[in-house]
Amino acid sequence: MQTEIEYGPAYAVAKVTLAGGERVKADGGAMLAMSTGTEIETSTQGGALKGLRRSLLGGESFFMNTFTAPAQGGEILFAPKLPGDIVPFDLQGRTMYLTSGNYIASEEAVDIDSHWGGAKTFFSRQGLFMLKVEGQGQVVAGSYGAIKPMELQAGESYTIDTGHLVGWEEGITYEVHKVGSWKSTMLSGEGLVAVLTGPGRFYIQTRSAEALMHWIEERMPKSTSS
Repeated sequence: MQTEIEYGPAYAVAKVTLAGGERVKADGGAMLAMSTGTEIETSTQGGALKGLRRSLLGGESFFMNTFTAPAQGGEILFAPKLPGDIVPFDLQGRTMYLTSGNYIASEEAVDIDSHWGGAKTFFSRQGLFMLKVEGQGQVVAGSYGAIKPMELQAGESYTIDTGHLVGWEEGITYEVHKVGSWKSTMLSGEGLVAVLTGPGRFYIQTRSAEALMHWIEERMPKSTSS
């Protein structure tokens, strides 16, 4: 599986090239176009319980699609749900955690499941659960806005608005804190933040879907009672 990112960072598309008979699995609705002759199989990828966990807790589709390239090989185009960037990364036996809605596709050997983030994430806008991807192979993740990769050394920390997190490597610790005093947290518009502590790599997105929703809500006509 070879992945090439086109049209990024604003309207990125992942062009995945497969050899004959090679397979790639993807979140439902992620496919934009594909070579003629590509076969599609739809399943829960691990049974109904795993599909429910991934859907209700991890924020992804209940069903996933597996694409098999024709004998001569082919390509599939994938895109994120919102305008933004795409990043491919090779797990090489490592584990990554992705926030809700950022998973796009992966090689067949990669395992995808929901993950309990612990009580420390209770007040995070990302919720109590996240998506856990592990195993051997490549993963393709998307964002709203551009993606910025960042690296933390052992013991080094960085503070991020939780709505801008895309994913991070296992080994990085994740805690939720107030942005300042409770007054600042309630009135500053920043809310709560995530403090990540290394070592490891993490990815942030330059836009927040939650901020977009608030912007739209503020401009929606308000109903008036007669």
